[in-house]
Amino acid sequence: MIKVAILGYGTVGSGVYEVIMNNRNSSEEAKRMEVKHILDLRDFPELPHSHLFTKDYQEIVNDPEVSVVAEVMGGLHPAYEYTKQALEAGKHVVTSNKELVATHGAELLQLAREKNINYMFEASVGGGIPIIRPLTSCLAANDIYEILGILNGTTNYILTQMISEGDSFEDALKKAQENGYAERNPDADILGYDACRKIAILASLACHKNVDCDLIHTQGITEITLEDVEFASRMGYVIKLLGCFKKLEDGIIVRVSPMMIPKDHPLAGVESVFNGIFVKGGAVGDLMFYGRGAGKLPTASAVVADMIDSARNIDRNKPLIWNKTEENFILDYKEDILAYYVRVKGNEAAKNAIVSLFGTVEIISKDETAAFMTCVGKDGDLTDAIAKLAGEGVEVLSAIRVLKED
Repeated sequence: MIKVAILGYGTVGSGVYEVIMNNRNSSEEAKRMEVKHILDLRDFPELPHSHLFTKDYQEIVNDPEVSVVAEVMGGLHPAYEYTKQALEAGKHVVTSNKELVATHGAELLQLAREKNINYMFEASVGGGIPIIRPLTSCLAANDIYEILGILNGTTNYILTQMISEGDSFEDALKKAQENGYAERNPDADILGYDACRKIAILASLACHKNVDCDLIHTQGITEITLEDVEFASRMGYVIKLLGCFKKLEDGIIVRVSPMMIPKDHPLAGVESVFNGIFVKGGAVGDLMFYGRGAGKLPTASAVVADMIDSARNIDRNKPLIWNKTEENFILDYKEDILAYYVRVKGNEAAKNAIVSLFGTVEIISKDETAAFMTCVGKDGDLTDAIAKLAGEGVEVLSAIRVLKED
């Protein structure tokens, strides 16, 4: 038998146990997998497997029979310390913890390689969507040069409600909380931090170097209004929160921000709590990964798949690695090439200033506001030009990046 332990019995942890017990016939490794310990500070006397619970992590890390540990606690501490101790003890570790992977992934992957074991994290990005393994295995022959991802279901649900139901941001957020899609404190989602950690992981895998999430320009959706949604629709676009990775000759650009994307783009149809990840590879071309980006069983499915993969490779390390480097390879996001949508308080003086700064552009008006889309240029140059509008006495109400495909 392959003895395993689960760290944390919250939504994902309970799902991991459920998937293991309900899918024992999916493979030979699944048949041989046995949960020996579950770590949680709470008691669950009502459960038939209550005898598996322990509050003492040392009972797990010092158990020579346990060969695979699933860390589904979340957060950095004590998840980091527990993961490191398990790897040092020669135990394979799998996780859904994007914060831990984004922050300490390079170190933990290196430790796993030194111990000839595995640290796997398919569930850390995209929930149940397979993306880590395709990037590192199926697409290994490709130079991955661009990734665009709707990586957070909460923000995608909010924007979908604004687009399809006409809800304000505040009303859409309230619905997300009522439906269990958003936490009571939703900052990690609506301010873009969750998506930032996920694109950092994908970028690190794509370029085989550690991409520090603290260096990623991150902007959330709190400033998006119904007026922006309406103008975007009239222009043939929808607004999505995107994690963006782009590989250039002299480095990479990584960013999280709201973007207007054309309605015919594959990501435009990703709605509600679903995630979508659009990948461009040098040989394979365009690929789209789509599915539930969170939730008990989809996430647990990815965790257990990694547990099974670890069991299949119980005596060897699979090459899944990125390295820390002192090289400054992350470029200033202001060097990116794109366009901007701009909404201003509209009058003739404002329109004259727009034409003076941006040339001939189509200006759409409604009531006392006007909106236009700039030509393609460098992010920094365009934001400087938008700032000059204020210097001309024009009140800029919003500015949103626009995806322009070559």
